[in-house]
Amino acid sequence: MRGPFSRPSDILLLLVARGVRGFGDGFAAIVLPAYLVAIGFGTAEVGIVAAASLFGSALFTLGVGMLAPRHELRHLLLAGAALMVATGLGLTGENLIWIAVVGFVGTINPSGGDVGMLVPLEHTMLARGAADRERTKVFARYSLIGALSTAAGALAAASPDLLVVAGIDRIVAFKLMFYAYAVLGVAAAALYRMLPQSRGEERHTSAPLGASRAMVYRLAALFSLDAFAGGFTVQSLLALWLFERFGLSLSAATCSFSGPPSSARCRFRSPAQSRAVSASSTPWCSPTSPRASA
Repeated sequence: MRGPFSRPSDILLLLVARGVRGFGDGFAAIVLPAYLVAIGFGTAEVGIVAAASLFGSALFTLGVGMLAPRHELRHLLLAGAALMVATGLGLTGENLIWIAVVGFVGTINPSGGDVGMLVPLEHTMLARGAADRERTKVFARYSLIGALSTAAGALAAASPDLLVVAGIDRIVAFKLMFYAYAVLGVAAAALYRMLPQSRGEERHTSAPLGASRAMVYRLAALFSLDAFAGGFTVQSLLALWLFERFGLSLSAATCSFSGPPSSARCRFRSPAQSRAVSASSTPWCSPTSPRASA
């Protein structure tokens, strides 16, 4: 049995939108700490922005769970995409309080994972649109596309170094990445706009959890413990540690997040090899950190 979104193209639109968002999250999680370091902030300030972003994502996810049963899902998805656009534009500022506020209310994701207000909305539409026997397969594809697109986005985080070689100022190069994040938000909005709306008679009142309540609470507690531990090593903070501890460039740090396909090209070099790379004006795996390059 299918839900109200029975066209296969609707599922495809959601999967493509997940890929678009994942690509943006993949590079934003790495570029953001490098940008903060480049404009003069330290580890404490980067931690504040990351914490504000994660806390805001949690609150917005909770709020969406309360709003979704009473509103059209497509409208909420469009609102989330608009917020993604505003987030990319807002992050081009250079005031710490402003960036922390944008991180709190925006869609930037320092963990690079499935966190934020758009995730439960997409999950709901996928669950409603997929046939019962295909639902597990659809969610597996959703997760796979998310992981691959995030890895590709992490690799794209090296773009500022390439732009610097092309003669663009480093700070401007970082801001161009945030503009690119906003453009991805526009692309996501275009995809969401093609989704159908639910008809009034298809709206259902919320049902109590009943016998499954205890299981849901146990799973939520287990996930909370896992998420608490994962909060110590979110991608933004791990990237910052690579910058500060090993003096890696943005290009070199992306190798830690882009997965095995790029490992051959992204292997770390000895100091002599790094000097040769610098002499050839190739930014890839340069030992220079974002702070030194600013």
